[in-house]
Amino acid sequence: MSRHPPVPKRKPRPASPGELRDAIRDEALRLGFDAVGFAPANLAPEARDQRLQRLGEFLDAGWQGDMGWLGERTAERADPQALWREAKTVVSLAINYAPANDPLEILEHDERAAISVYAQGRDYHEVMKSKLKALGRFIWDTYRHDLKVFVDTAPLMEKPAAQAVGHGWQGKHTNLVSRQFGSWLFLGELLLSVELPADQAETDHCGQCRACLDICPTNAFAGPYRLEARRCISYLTIEHEGPIDRELRPLLGNRIYGCDDCLAVCPWNKFAQEARETALMPRPALSAPSLAELATLDDQAFRKRFTGTAIKRIGRDRFVRNVAYALGNSQARATALPAVEALLGDFSPLVRGAAVWALSRLAPHQVAQRQRATREDDADVRAEWQDALQTAQRRDNGR
Repeated sequence: MSRHPPVPKRKPRPASPGELRDAIRDEALRLGFDAVGFAPANLAPEARDQRLQRLGEFLDAGWQGDMGWLGERTAERADPQALWREAKTVVSLAINYAPANDPLEILEHDERAAISVYAQGRDYHEVMKSKLKALGRFIWDTYRHDLKVFVDTAPLMEKPAAQAVGHGWQGKHTNLVSRQFGSWLFLGELLLSVELPADQAETDHCGQCRACLDICPTNAFAGPYRLEARRCISYLTIEHEGPIDRELRPLLGNRIYGCDDCLAVCPWNKFAQEARETALMPRPALSAPSLAELATLDDQAFRKRFTGTAIKRIGRDRFVRNVAYALGNSQARATALPAVEALLGDFSPLVRGAAVWALSRLAPHQVAQRQRATREDDADVRAEWQDALQTAQRRDNGR
């Protein structure tokens, strides 16, 4: 809360630090948060240095790809008090979004789109932000303490904060793992100007397990706790703006927005219970939509279909690029090929290029004929045609 709301006429309620902590926890749970924890905002120098070192190694390796913002304000990312000098306590809040069914099942139906569990309902940023603001207003109106609200919108390391308050630990897949909720937690934070009693930090319980590392379709993990984002399907389908590397396209399968493989395979999920937040329930149109039908979306239809969801932010062209790659990976040629052929004339070069690749997968014998009938001005798309021709020729020579 960068600006104070109106000051209530009633006096602030007196409370000891312990009473205030308990009141905040009770109100947070009443508002629908599933977990609440408290930690000091002032990090020990060794903890701060460790966070900076890990972030520096990630950035030095270039694993952030197009996410250049990760290299900005690094000191503030590592230390809450560098973000807000008055901060005394970090309140980490979590919402469970565990699915009712195994999210890996959709991968067996390659004519349909696999959309990450977190994106199938209402945009969690909005759900989380609404609850955080309500909690912040409660704290201000009742106790008159200054605070700031964060939900993936500022350079605050959320997962280390969540571990510090005891929600879970950063697993080998670099995501948070909870003994109660598995790998299915959304995170948000409040920074408070008052010092409150801290909860016990969580420790690592991954042991010798490496299920999340071994299942990764693109081999995106350089090792335990080390993710090369440039190979991660979630990064590629959401954050990456241009054409996806050709070597990685077949590995996408039918995943068109995000990837849940490393989350879903975590054995700690056996303790997770289905999410109870109704706003996060999957929309029927997003749980297993037809790839061929998604390929027909123009910008207006895309906006209408995905309004209020996290998917809308990547825009129609990037989304349909992903759909085209998935069509190229489909075995349902009868429905996939007509959809791809229609995309060859799309107004977006990004989509056209993806459609050329998909055509070379579904009907390599048609590539030369279609290329001769096409006038293409975009250099990247022409390069896709050239690569498709060469691929088709290699297949013919290999027969």
